[in-house]
Amino acid sequence: MAKIATVITDMFEDVEYTSPAREFEGIGHKVVTIEKNAGKTVEGKQGDATVSIDYGIDDVTPEDFDALFIPGGFSPDMLRADDRFVTFAKHFMDEKKPVFAICHGPQLLITAKKLEGRDVTGFKSILVDLEYAGANVHDERVVVCGDQLVTSRQPDDITAFVEESLQLLP
Repeated sequence: MAKIATVITDMFEDVEYTSPAREFEGIGHKVVTIEKNAGKTVEGKQGDATVSIDYGIDDVTPEDFDALFIPGGFSPDMLRADDRFVTFAKHFMDEKKPVFAICHGPQLLITAKKLEGRDVTGFKSILVDLEYAGANVHDERVVVCGDQLVTSRQPDDITAFVEESLQLLP
């Protein structure tokens, strides 16, 4: 089963973390949460979920994980201001490991400069940002690119997002 790095901080979109994480763990994958500091509790923007952070970004390396999960909300925008998270995400893209980004999640990949020529989708408000990053943007529930990158637009797309993400996990 896969060990999935999940980069997350306050103001994540609650269900975009809780639903995929529950599905991944429900079939035996391990979801590991990573923020600036281990032991912190982060809160979703809807106030429906809190997440206890397993590791600080300085306590892990991308080699420790099989896949990367980036939930949406404001969390990815805040994380991309920290070069450590950008470098972490870039590694997964460079090594062609599975990356799952929903809603605003692709913002971290924009900052990592890893979307040029890639087929992606995201929340409506970031579609133009994805275009400026050189991505081939599709307004679809889920887009899979190169048997590596899975992106979706919003909470309504979670079922398709999880189904396609699971296809890329060992």
